[in-house]
Amino acid sequence: MEVKINREIRNYTESMFFGLSMRQCVFSFLAIAVAVGLYFLLKPYVGVETVSWVCILGAAPFAALGFISYHGMTAEQFVIAWLRSEVIEPKYLTAERVNNIYYEATKDLIAAYEKEGYKRNEQDRQKHRKARSGKVHRAPQSAGRHSHPPRMG
Repeated sequence: MEVKINREIRNYTESMFFGLSMRQCVFSFLAIAVAVGLYFLLKPYVGVETVSWVCILGAAPFAALGFISYHGMTAEQFVIAWLRSEVIEPKYLTAERVNNIYYEATKDLIAAYEKEGYKRNEQDRQKHRKARSGKVHRAPQSAGRHSHPPRMG
C-alpha cells in the first residue's frame, strides 16, 4: 500500500466535494448562485445570448476567487496586500547620491577626460568656422589632371 505525500506539506489541500477544497467548493456554489440569479433577473429584459454572457461575466469573479492563489496568498489576501502596498501605504523611492566609492576613486580621471573632450570639441568648432569662412588652404590640383572626367566620343 502506497500513500502519496506532497513534497511541500503546506501545499496539501483536503478534498471535500468533487475533488475541490472547501474554499473552492463554496466559491463555486456562489458563482453558480450569481449566474442563476442574473439569468432569472435579466431573462425578461434581454435576449438569451446576452443573458448568457452577463451570467458568465457575473460568475467569473466569484469562481476566480476560489481558485486563484499567488505566492501562497488567496485572492482576497493578494488584493489586500496590493491595496496596502500601492494605495494605503505607498512607499516613494527617491534617488539620492550616497557615498559612491567608485566615483570618488575616479573623480579626477573623469574630470580630465571631460576637460580633454571640451578641448577637442572647441578645436573641431574652430576648424568648422574656418572652413565656412573659406580660410582653409586646399592642396592645389596637379597640372596633368582634369577636374572632370574626359569626354568620350
